[in-house]
Formats: sequence, C-alpha cells, structure tokens
Amino acid sequence: MKNRIVLLGLASLVSVCLVAAGGYLYFRSYSPDRDKYPVRGIDVSHHQGQIDWRRVAADDVAFAVIKATEGGDHIDDAFSTNLREARAAGLVVGAYHFFTFCRPGADQAKNFISVVPHDQPLLPPVVDIEFGGNCPQRPTPEQLSAELAAFLAPVEAAFGKPAIVYLTDEAAQTYAGRIAARPLWLRSLLLEPNRGDWVYWQYHNRGRVDGINGDVDLNVLQGGPAVLAALSAPPR
Repeated sequence: MKNRIVLLGLASLVSVCLVAAGGYLYFRSYSPDRDKYPVRGIDVSHHQGQIDWRRVAADDVAFAVIKATEGGDHIDDAFSTNLREARAAGLVVGAYHFFTFCRPGADQAKNFISVVPHDQPLLPPVVDIEFGGNCPQRPTPEQLSAELAAFLAPVEAAFGKPAIVYLTDEAAQTYAGRIAARPLWLRSLLLEPNRGDWVYWQYHNRGRVDGINGDVDLNVLQGGPAVLAALSAPPR
C-alpha cells in the first residue's frame, strides 16, 4: 500500500510538471491569428538594451512604438537611437510617454514635445497610463481626466493627430470610459480584447524577437498595412 501511495504521488507530480511545461510553452509561443491580424509590432525602451533593428525588421515586425519620455523631465536615453535605427531598417515608428500621477499634465506635455521630432512621419503619439512603476497616489477618474486633457491638448496640437491611450488591465478597469475619449491601446495577455474600440493590442509581455536580447512586448494592429500607412501619414 505504501509503495502504491508513493507511485501515485510521483505520477501526480509528473502530471503537474507536464501541465506546467505545456502552459509555459503555450505562453511563449502564443500568437494571434495572422490572417485576422497580419500587422505585427513591438514597443521598446532602454530596457531592451542595444537592438539590431535590421534583424527585428526581418522577423515579421512592421512597426515599433518607442519610449521617449516619462513625467516632467525624464528622457529615455535610448529613444533617439532607437527611433533613427528603426526607421532606417524600414519600420513604421512612433513614440510614447509614460504618464506619471505626480506631475502636472502640462509639464509632461512640454517634456514629450521637446524630445520627439515634429518633422518626420510618425504614428500617433501614445500616452501610457498604468499603475506599475508609477507614483503611489491614485488619482480619481476626474483628476486624471483633467491632467490628461492638459497633456493631450498641446501634444495633439504639436503633432496634428489624436493621441492613443495605452491602458493596462488594472488601469482599464479603473479609468476606461471615464477619461478623455481617445483611440485605445489595450493590454490583454493571451486573450483577445473583449471590446472592439482599440488600435493596438498588446498580447504578450515576454515575447521574443530576433535582434533583441531578452523579452519584449508584442502587439498587433487592428487592420492591415493600409491602416498602418494611414496612421503614420503626415497630418493634413
């Protein structure tokens, strides 16, 4: 009886390990339907280190949204290099700003506008709203909406395009539908968003792309190459 119990325990342990391994492989290899979402992209910052953008472009990556600024005075030190080299490799490029809860929106707009070039084709500016890595204070939807409006007005005037708002799952639950209405970039890992009003969908936060050492966020565009071209076209 004792040996039987031990064998049953070992069998259960093996089953658990196999399920865990299968789940890990599924997570690593997950990719949305390519017929439905043919345009793939990444978002990066200095955390990705030195990037070989030509290898990235050859690995089925069509666009990159690159971190430019954070808060009222921080500049991502890899932004200018990433923007230049990604564009040279043939990718469609854009810039994003990490919005902090402890600086006025107008100050953050000045930071972003001063760093991102205005004389080059770019995807719409993105403002990243999430709790991770942010100030500990949590503004009410009304407070955030006011500061976000103070950021959006000058940014959109400078770049001539409506901005896109990136929301993580938790931030979306708190603020979606209660802040300034803008096109959305949704984060929904391994699950297609349950709403259709989005431009980008981040489906992976630990993806792998040739030319980048380590993990990178993976995204799809809602629409085909014509939509990507229209998003990056100069404002009329």
